[in-house]
Amino acid sequence: MKRYTVVVNTEAERDLDDIASYIAQHDSIERAIDIAAGIERSFSALVAFPNRGAHPKELLDYGNRDFREIHFKPYRIFYRVLTDKVVVVLIADGRRDMRVLLSRRLLGA
Repeated sequence: MKRYTVVVNTEAERDLDDIASYIAQHDSIERAIDIAAGIERSFSALVAFPNRGAHPKELLDYGNRDFREIHFKPYRIFYRVLTDKVVVVLIADGRRDMRVLLSRRLLGA
């Protein structure tokens, strides 16, 4: 079975830090650590099965099938599968206006 390297780009790292900081400020440090660890476990699992994620519906509306997503509710983790690696490009709370965020961050609109 082919194994992929999972890489988290700078913007996605910032997303994860922002999520953890927000939770630490509004809930607890322990909860922030648990949520961040859960998100990291979710994308680490892509090493073996990177194509298991669905294509985001908001991007399919544009005909874009370059990205996939997995969930750690309520967070959505967006990534690209390349030849030998998976690149995590965005981590966001799924309750946000995803169409605008995805257009701006992933499509450069």
